[in-house]
Formats: sequence, C-alpha cells, structure tokens
Amino acid sequence: MRSYTQQNRPTGLSVWELSVFAMLGTMMCLSRFLTAVIPGVHFLALFIAALTLTYRAKALIPLYVYVMTEGILCGFAMWWLPYLYIWAVLWGVVMLISRLKLPRGVLIAVFMIACGLHGLSFGIMYAPAQALMYGLNFKQMTAWIIAGLPFDIAHAIGDFCVAALVLPLHELLKKLEKSRSKIFS
Repeated sequence: MRSYTQQNRPTGLSVWELSVFAMLGTMMCLSRFLTAVIPGVHFLALFIAALTLTYRAKALIPLYVYVMTEGILCGFAMWWLPYLYIWAVLWGVVMLISRLKLPRGVLIAVFMIACGLHGLSFGIMYAPAQALMYGLNFKQMTAWIIAGLPFDIAHAIGDFCVAALVLPLHELLKKLEKSRSKIFS
C-alpha cells in the first residue's frame, strides 16, 4: 500500500507497481522453466537489464520475486543461496552502464557484452559459495569452475544473443508505463 509523507506526496509502492512487479518476477521464473531444456540458456539477463533500465532500483523487486519463486518451486537448497547475489551483480552493472551517454547501437553492443560476460562468469561468481558450503579448497574450487565452463560458455552465448533485445524491451516497458499513467491518472 502507498503511504504518504507530511507533504502529502506518495511514498512506497502503489498497488499497480506491486502487481506489475509480481507479474514480471513470475514471467522471469516461467521463462526460466520454459528454456530449461537448453542448459544455461534463458531470458533472465534480458529481463534484468530491461527492468533495471525502466524501473532502476525498483527492478530489484521483480528480480527477488523471481529468486524467491525459484526457491519455492525448486526448493531452498544450497544451490539457491548464490542466487541471492549473482543476479544483483548484473543489476548493478546495468545501473552503471545506464549512466553512460552512448549512441543506441553502441549501447546495444555494450549490453550484449555485459550480459554475455555475466553469463560467462556465472560459475566463477557461484564458486565461492560452493567452496564455503561444501568445504572446497582453492584447487577443488578451480576444478569445479573448469568443469562448469562448457555450461558457462553456453550461458554466455545465450545471454549475449538475447541481450540484443534489452533496449526494445525497455522501450516497450516505457510505453506501457506512459499509457498506464494516462489511463490511471
């Protein structure tokens, strides 16, 4: 529910935002399950980048709706814990990239590279948690990273390709937000 400050300006989230963010987080989870047959390939990087461009800090809400939904549906096991920080890394990178004043074509390429690198580094970001949870030493953790490299490469290629749609999805979301504000104002 939306609360109000003493100047009678709204604070917090509106019912509309709560509904949209719940729907977007659910769409992220659904997209993950629909592409589960292709190891490492999904639309999460696309959603995270586009939602971050559109909603800025509030993009963390659908991101963590996704993370929590994934935990509820698949179990809050040890594998899930790194999800609490891995996706936020991409959110932070997109927040930084969005400050750059780059031409559209260059910006698309930068998002593709950033999403691809996030996919490639997924195993590296996951490894410290794996090492702590399972008592791996540095050599074992490195072996774990190397063993997962084929999946990280597939992840990087998939994220790189779908990131070409970040700006078009962001522009669509902006149009929908503008039309919503006209309808509900």
